[in-house]
Amino acid sequence: MDVDFPFAFDGRGRTAATAYQDHVRDLIEQVLFTSPGERVNRPTFGCGLLQLVFAPNSDALAAATQLTVQAALQQWLGDLIEVAAVEVENVDSTLRVTVVYSLRRTGDVRTDVFSAGAAP
Repeated sequence: MDVDFPFAFDGRGRTAATAYQDHVRDLIEQVLFTSPGERVNRPTFGCGLLQLVFAPNSDALAAATQLTVQAALQQWLGDLIEVAAVEVENVDSTLRVTVVYSLRRTGDVRTDVFSAGAAP
């Protein structure tokens, strides 16, 4: 079992744990929603997806985001996952990122959807 994200306590008062597959999904979420410069000892960690929410929404932004996300996932999680596809959609004021990947440890193929949007 791995530590759950966000950090919490379980019903016994211990650190909450999660299955390996969920832990990897949590790691992907951290890469996507951490802005470079946000972590003191890893200033290049993350891909800055949240900053793009406030940029003018366009197909060009979605294409650039797709490349940024794929590069960040390969750099930071390349030893845990193999990214098969990243799809970025812009819907109104929301960016929706779909990541298709396989877990290197088990070979399982997973598809997870992440979204970020401006508050109304």
